[in-house]
Amino acid sequence: MIQVMIVEDDPMVAALNRQFVERMEGFMVSSVAGNAQQAIAILAEADIDLVLLDIHMPGLTGIEFLQMIREQKQDLDVILITAASEIQQIQHALRLGASDYLIKPFEFSRFQEALLQYKNNFHKLHDNRQVNQQEIDSLLGRKPPSAASQSNAQDLPKGLTKATLQTLKHVILTNEAAVFSTDDLAQAARISRVSVRKYLKFLSAIGYLQEDLTYGVGRPIYQYRLDPENTHRLDPYL
Repeated sequence: MIQVMIVEDDPMVAALNRQFVERMEGFMVSSVAGNAQQAIAILAEADIDLVLLDIHMPGLTGIEFLQMIREQKQDLDVILITAASEIQQIQHALRLGASDYLIKPFEFSRFQEALLQYKNNFHKLHDNRQVNQQEIDSLLGRKPPSAASQSNAQDLPKGLTKATLQTLKHVILTNEAAVFSTDDLAQAARISRVSVRKYLKFLSAIGYLQEDLTYGVGRPIYQYRLDPENTHRLDPYL
């Protein structure tokens, strides 16, 4: 079980983050701190694997706290969850080894994606004494050379393009609604419904999306939701 500490000065946000973590299999919130000073005290007594860390807090900022634990060489990982979107803050956090950076407000699907990726890497690093180059590349988010060198035009079904697929991926990942229809996506992406329908069928076929048929007043409607465990299935096509 991956032990999580939430460091967040807003009690409502902390409670929401706790609810999100509790929906994730394999994770447990072992402690919640309202500021960096409380977090330091908790770390002195508890074994923590992952810290969900805010930046703007009274006292030490999240960046200062992250820098301090790096200087102390503490064996734990950090995901920033913050409203701070300044590029300097992001660069600093990444240079200090943040595993991911989520900007508030965000959807559960993005949070789920971050924790699933962390969980995958966590078990790879803890289950093996040695790793090969392919596993290292996977941990670093690099594509295998064979996938990178293949022609996307050949990989995609006839009539689909990489550029449109990238646009729809962006719209889906930033979509505030967990479930959406063909019309919803077409309107958000400003692409024709007929064209969007082709891409949705493709994304459902590879498992990137889950497709459900709902019945109400009038004709049945296909609705879609992102499958966080299968987001990697789109990578070879982009």
